[in-house]
Order: sequence, then structure tokens, then C-alpha cells
Amino acid sequence: MKKVMFVCKKNSRRSQMAEGFARTLGAGKISVTSSGLEASYIDPLTVQVMADIGIDISNQTSKALRDFNPQDYDVVISLCGCGVNLPTEWVTREVFADWQLEDPEGESMETFYKVRDLVKERVEQLITSLS
Repeated sequence: MKKVMFVCKKNSRRSQMAEGFARTLGAGKISVTSSGLEASYIDPLTVQVMADIGIDISNQTSKALRDFNPQDYDVVISLCGCGVNLPTEWVTREVFADWQLEDPEGESMETFYKVRDLVKERVEQLITSLS
């Protein structure tokens, strides 16, 4: 089973969505964690837009990337373009991608839903490619 790390700047929105989708859609196929360049908090709107489609991420927490060992992961996905700021040992894993998705912070709910749906689509493609 491939171990996947989703990374974003603060681990509060996009990477939390990705973790929620991957846990749900990739159950039994991949192991998943998310983290941020810095730990923060999970945006309540992120919890809401995921709950709207039946995925409960309310027990997920924001975690700092520095608390993890890159050798424990096969796949690293940056969701925010922060890949250029990641230490080399993270970007040289078996699979690395930088999805560069828009940050919905401070945007309309429509933007949150749009980003959520893009994250879902990308996670589905990732799971398919790893299976």
C-alpha cells in the first residue's frame, strides 16, 4: 500500500480536503496523511464543505511537515505551489506532484465548493494511478 503525504502551506484547507477524500475514496488502497509547512488550524468552512457531501473531517488536525520523516512516504503531493519550498528529501520521493490549486481562504462559498471538487477529481486520479 502506497503512503501518501498531502502538503499545503498551513494544512488548513486544500490538504485537509485531500486527506478526507483520500481516506474515504482510497480506503484499503492507500495510506494518507496531510501536513503544512507550518501547522495552523482547520478552517471551519473546509469542514462544512466536506460535510455537505458526507465526508466528516472534523477530527482531522493541522500538522507540521517537520514532524514527519520523508522516507516514510512514497508519494508527496503539494496542493498550493509550495513544492518549491519543500526540502529536497520530500520532492525526490517515488512520486511528487504540485497541483497548485487556488486557496479558497477569504473567497466565496462558491470558490470553496469549486476547489473541493477539483481536489476530489485530482485525488480520484491519483488513487487510480497508484492502484
